[in-house]
Amino acid sequence: MFLALLSYIGIIIGFIFLTLAIAAGLYYLSELVEEHSRFTKRLLEKLIYCIIATHVLLLVFDHFPFWLTLFSIGTQVVYYQNLKQFPFIQLSSGVFISSCVLVLLNHYFWFQHFSRPSIPPPSLRSSPLYEPPSVFPSFSEVSSFFGICVWLVPFSLFVSLSAGDNVLPSTVESTNGFGSGMGDGERAGTATLRKGQGMAKVVIGKVQEGVAEVARVIGWGDDPRSGSGRIV
Repeated sequence: MFLALLSYIGIIIGFIFLTLAIAAGLYYLSELVEEHSRFTKRLLEKLIYCIIATHVLLLVFDHFPFWLTLFSIGTQVVYYQNLKQFPFIQLSSGVFISSCVLVLLNHYFWFQHFSRPSIPPPSLRSSPLYEPPSVFPSFSEVSSFFGICVWLVPFSLFVSLSAGDNVLPSTVESTNGFGSGMGDGERAGTATLRKGQGMAKVVIGKVQEGVAEVARVIGWGDDPRSGSGRIV
């Protein structure tokens, strides 16, 4: 019995360390994006093109459903619209809200497709030329499809985009009016631009503040207002 309790404690500790590792990775990626925004934009554009091409290949060679594939390609086109003012975005804009809705719908539709394999009508199954599928997609195939074709671009945008309400004044060297030369070494003049905090950093910062506040309330940390110390 004590061994089972110990296993639960180990799972909880492992989950906490995994969460901290993911948060640290997201924070580091946001730092890189802020320093290399032009390269990140080009990378995201090519990534969207590659995923659209992957959908077409799956449609041709693996006979994926036509309308669902077309819907997924449409979602990639909407994601691409977020790059027009990269890396800044207004959270209340129609493009951003549409992207959030489409990523949920895209996940739901593909989940329904893989959880309910299509069964041909009896007239087709009775044909002597009909060959039933011998192998259904494995877990690794389905998870890889979701990770690359469904989640990769929205996750990359989440890490890369900066909320319009979280921008700071900054003087950087740029070749245009939106700071696309940040971090690429090109020196074509000096301009006062907006340097934003990535949404991933904002979310992590809010969570950190919440955890610190909870620790202060339950007495695990010092009250910053008292000047006696900081919450660890």
